Amino acid sequence: MKEIKIETKMQLCQMDELSPEQQMLVNKAKEATANSYSPYSKFRVGAALKLANGEVVTGANQENASYPVGLCGERVALFAAQAQQPGQPVRTIAIAARNERGFTQEPVSPCGMCRQAIMEVEDRYKQPIEILLYGEDGIFVVRSIADLLPLYFVGDALK
Repeated sequence: MKEIKIETKMQLCQMDELSPEQQMLVNKAKEATANSYSPYSKFRVGAALKLANGEVVTGANQENASYPVGLCGERVALFAAQAQQPGQPVRTIAIAARNERGFTQEPVSPCGMCRQAIMEVEDRYKQPIEILLYGEDGIFVVRSIADLLPLYFVGDALK
């Protein structure tokens, strides 16, 4: 039996260490939490992504009494961007979350379904998507979703 070690690297930054563009995107994600429909969990997630053409698209989680019907903020933003501008790769996505006490202290990472959806977009355009995960105590900067989903599944696996 052979043991395989998988490592993930990311940066932990404060807001003032981010570029102005990254700061703007994080702030848009924070603002997007106001558009969350989350009467059940009270956990508001906002996402903002920047397309290759410079356009910013936002999304927020949308819950439903039939829980599987809801969507996470990340996928709302991704799907809106891909439906409205299917030829535009996503360069960066920022994610922020807050509960009834305010924004989370620690960065919140995308769920498994959102990681898979982001991976599909990365694979579609053959380029990494930078991920900014906001927390009051710091922001994780991740170079690609592959760092959060190292054993990913993409269309080539179906061949």
